[in-house]
Amino acid sequence: MNWKKSSNLTEQQDMDTFLKQVAHDLYTKTNGDFAHLAVVFPNKRASLFFNEYLAQEADRPIWSPAYVSISELFRQSSSLQVGDPIKLVCDLYRVFREATGSKETLDDFYFWGEMLISDFDDADKNLADTDALFSNLRDLNALADDYDFLEEGQKEAISQFFHNFSIHQVTELKQRFISLWNVLREVYTRYRQVLREQGIAYEGMLYREVIDRLDVRTLPYQRYVFVGFNVLNKVEQELFHRLNEAGKALFYWDYDNFYLEKTPHEAGEFIRRNLRNFPSELPASAFSNLNRPKEITYIESPTENGQARYLPQWIRTNLTEDEKETAVVLCNESMLQPVLHSLPENVSHLNITMGFPLSQTPAYSFVNALMELHTAGYNPNNGRYRFDEVISVLRHPYTRQLSPEAGKLEKALTQDNRFYPLPSELEKDEALELLFQPREGNLSLCIMLAEALKRMAACYQQQAASADAAFDQLYREALFNAFTLINRFHTLTESGELQVQPATFKRLLTRVMSAASIPFHGEPAIGMQVMGVLETRNLDFRHLIMLSVNEGQLPKSGGEASFIPYNLRKAFGMTTIDHKIAVYAYYFYRLLQRAEKVTLVYNTSTDGINRGEMSRFMLQFLIEWEYPVRRMVLEAAQSPQTTAPITIEKTPDVMRRMQSVFDVRVNPKAFLSPSALNCYLDCPLKFYYKYVAQLSAPDEVSAEVDASHFGSIFHDAAEHIYKDLTAHGKVINKEAIETLLKDEVRLQEYVDNGFKKLFFNIPKEERAEYNGIQLINSAVITRYLKQLLENDLRYAPFTFSGSEHFVSEDIDIRTPRGILKSRIGGIIDRLDTKDGTLRIVDYKTGGDADTPANVESLFLPDKKRSAYVFQTFLYASIVCRKLREKGSDLRVAPSLLYIHRAASQDYSPVIRMGEPRKEKEAVEDFSQYENLFRENLNQLLEVIFNPEIAFNQTDNEDKCSFCDFRGLCKR
Repeated sequence: MNWKKSSNLTEQQDMDTFLKQVAHDLYTKTNGDFAHLAVVFPNKRASLFFNEYLAQEADRPIWSPAYVSISELFRQSSSLQVGDPIKLVCDLYRVFREATGSKETLDDFYFWGEMLISDFDDADKNLADTDALFSNLRDLNALADDYDFLEEGQKEAISQFFHNFSIHQVTELKQRFISLWNVLREVYTRYRQVLREQGIAYEGMLYREVIDRLDVRTLPYQRYVFVGFNVLNKVEQELFHRLNEAGKALFYWDYDNFYLEKTPHEAGEFIRRNLRNFPSELPASAFSNLNRPKEITYIESPTENGQARYLPQWIRTNLTEDEKETAVVLCNESMLQPVLHSLPENVSHLNITMGFPLSQTPAYSFVNALMELHTAGYNPNNGRYRFDEVISVLRHPYTRQLSPEAGKLEKALTQDNRFYPLPSELEKDEALELLFQPREGNLSLCIMLAEALKRMAACYQQQAASADAAFDQLYREALFNAFTLINRFHTLTESGELQVQPATFKRLLTRVMSAASIPFHGEPAIGMQVMGVLETRNLDFRHLIMLSVNEGQLPKSGGEASFIPYNLRKAFGMTTIDHKIAVYAYYFYRLLQRAEKVTLVYNTSTDGINRGEMSRFMLQFLIEWEYPVRRMVLEAAQSPQTTAPITIEKTPDVMRRMQSVFDVRVNPKAFLSPSALNCYLDCPLKFYYKYVAQLSAPDEVSAEVDASHFGSIFHDAAEHIYKDLTAHGKVINKEAIETLLKDEVRLQEYVDNGFKKLFFNIPKEERAEYNGIQLINSAVITRYLKQLLENDLRYAPFTFSGSEHFVSEDIDIRTPRGILKSRIGGIIDRLDTKDGTLRIVDYKTGGDADTPANVESLFLPDKKRSAYVFQTFLYASIVCRKLREKGSDLRVAPSLLYIHRAASQDYSPVIRMGEPRKEKEAVEDFSQYENLFRENLNQLLEVIFNPEIAFNQTDNEDKCSFCDFRGLCKR
């Protein structure tokens, strides 16, 4: 066959895509005879486009050449198979233990075992002298100057390493590093032997063995055409070199003179070397595209998703007639989902090359929730689950589809505050029994997960096609993908290869699933292309938009974790961070080469790894390019929203509703509590929502002890303390209190019982399991109880009249439409009597003592209004009336006992009143204030039930901060 170099290309061919130029040149040289020729690409996608261009060149039917990726070429030339990544780590672990005698568990070893394999892989792919690399560090230090195989720059790098390492001044960390390094050669050699005996290898080992044994005469094809490569590791360079020497290779490099001729320019770093070692079949004149004017636009976006929202506008304007000439490139591949949901209607065909991340599907979150449930969420010591993990599973849409009981169970657990439910409480049907049955061992976990996914797949089969059929198909494939991965873990666990703790097992499974993706089906050479940066190799587009072109995304931030320090990697010719930057620079500039319109969008917000800066490559190109670059800024279209005030008029329907709630003749349970009246004074609209419309915030359960729980537990413990102190008589003396104060165990028992009843919802005889914050709260409540008892010790002896005592009073409310009969009242925390005074005591575990100026101030909708004093005065007015009816002459003293202030020797809980900067007066006889209080109370009730006075929003927005209905009134 006669091979000839093409000397010129037409102007039209100059403007053609790289693959089209290669197809034309190759067809011309072979006259369409591809029977003994293989075309090798960095990845397989380019072959689909290349084949189309070859078909256009031919004027007759021809045999297509063989297409292989570089990875396939090596694998086809080896008797070894690339091993399962998890098995590879398990094998390395056994070798490591034999070499070191280490007692380290696989759990501790696994994640840095992956790092070690990565280092071995890199060393093999770059044909590093591993005997020298893994020599004892002291030997390596002594011999460094005599390594003739090292270039001057490499010698300098290794000398710098030892200078910085200062091997003679060994710290504990350095000693551990040296001891590990001293066994690496033995581990490396033995590990490769163990894998070879099984017929498996890691990729670098396979590549190196192929090169070590390669006889180019035995390769199946007469010619190998290498197209569009950039950075070559040493193994690939050696392969290219041998084939080239044998006259069996052709090379087509894709580049541009713009960055090739600018030395040093990282985008051309590897291409310059490649052209020198393996001359290109295409002339340099075909690669001067970046020196021509183009329409290049830089766009700033205020948010990451703002880019996806701009995308439809860009596509409507820039979509080419032949859609495959338009591409959307995602530097941040997590943007795929918002991008897919943003595509406009004028896109006829779509080709997604990057695959949909399994981590963004319900299958992943379902498996993750179940793994979390059975690892972190289950305590084998008490046989109970944790609420958060249980609810996460019950709320998952897949659980809802598998079990009709899931929703009802979630509601019941939330309403009952079941923080630590038993498995028996959760196994309401067969599906929930599968999910919530405790699992022993990783094998049992795998069986449960696989069965759950199979059942979910069966649910999909029974469903009719939904409106979103594309995503349905995607989610079905995700189930299959997850099922396959779990079966891999099942096989490894069953064989004994993978023996780790459940927590490590979960991390492994999550990591493997996070890295998996679901391929999209379709014709790759048709339609607009949506791809990641790596998939763009060899492909050219007329119109192009790149999203998230941020520093940290292009190039990706952070280096690869490694046991081999940078200087040693550099000295032995291994991959360094410099390689990665040069590779991404090439990808960036190569994409711009032949495009006519390029739009580069970056996010200006700082979030996570995103620094809110344009990529260094954008900045560099801005400086280098001789033509103008258009600059734009995306802004969120915002129109100032003014919230219209909300007013609920008291229509006849609303009044009938109020009557049904508050009139005892219609509703025997009708009741107006101090909380309801305080609510009206704070915000009439909130009163309407909560007590008239009877809306309520959704039940929430948290493992944190909030203020409500804290107060309830304290009240419960105090109630039971005084019940026990008065079991044999109502009088409480100092001796009884002193005895209890000395009994720490008994005091803690009162608190524990309160937690069991009101927080954990477990039987009294069961032990409460506290976490750290709960334990602190328990200790604080115990301390508050002591302060309460110490305050009573100073007050004793006294007669304890009751705790958690319910009082009520029927009341007639005048309205324009007649009398509405209702009831007022509530629960008094404590009643005690001494020296002719009945104290009405309300415990407060937080807040500051209020001193109202006068009775009228309690009814003013003011931010300083004392709701606590209002509540206690209401109770006092009811008790005063009842005492008069009984003919009692006891004085009533309304009191607020702030527990956290009760330790003071002169502390008194009796309420005090008085104008600011004037002497305050203790309210030791409420009868002096009762009439005035009742007058104001009646006026308040008449306003509430007056049909002419609407329910309006409060003007005091301080009251809105923690309101459950804030979302409704837009405050």
